[in-house]
Amino acid sequence: MFIGHFGIGLAAKKIDNKPSLGTLFMAAQFIDLLWPIFLILGLEKVKIDPGNTAFTPLDFIYYPFSHSFFGVLIWSVLFALVYYFIKKNLKSSIILGSLVMSHWILDLITHRPDLLIIPWSDFKVGLGLWNHVILTLLIELLIFAFGAYLYIRTTQSINKKGSITLWSLLLFLILVYFFNVFGDPPPSEGPIAYIGLTMWLLVAWGYWIDKNRKPV
Repeated sequence: MFIGHFGIGLAAKKIDNKPSLGTLFMAAQFIDLLWPIFLILGLEKVKIDPGNTAFTPLDFIYYPFSHSFFGVLIWSVLFALVYYFIKKNLKSSIILGSLVMSHWILDLITHRPDLLIIPWSDFKVGLGLWNHVILTLLIELLIFAFGAYLYIRTTQSINKKGSITLWSLLLFLILVYFFNVFGDPPPSEGPIAYIGLTMWLLVAWGYWIDKNRKPV
């Protein structure tokens, strides 16, 4: 799942408007922000395998540190603790930690059985929604649309940038999503990690949006 995670981040603003949208995006996508780093370091592995699922050609061979249940649980607790140490806001810390964990839950629904429960076990889970392209599109776009709706209802622009930055991000995410789904697969595994690092720019975009909007 890609765009659905951003939908969860957008929706979280309705629950707690204290964290910036950038922070909400960072939490919701945190393990996918870590994953490219682990790929570059050689700690995790992916390969291109067209037909691996109907939805994506990526075969996630080994990613226990970023995507095992135990690993994500640790990251969610660490994320919450760091935020609490900086902001001293218990409610926001719990919500952010839950957002980190929500990523694994959504991945559990979409991935084929390639998600480890604990890093030192061979037992893998995944419900395989990615084997059904239309259903995946429907569910993920609905999550994204609902999250965008809640964010728009919860905040308002304080200047033109507040509208332009938000709508341009929503459009950009949709375009990238459909390009990834219906475009050609990457020519090799090498660029995947470096392309993945650009997701940090979307986090920065979230901070930019929230600087130009305020809670309703």
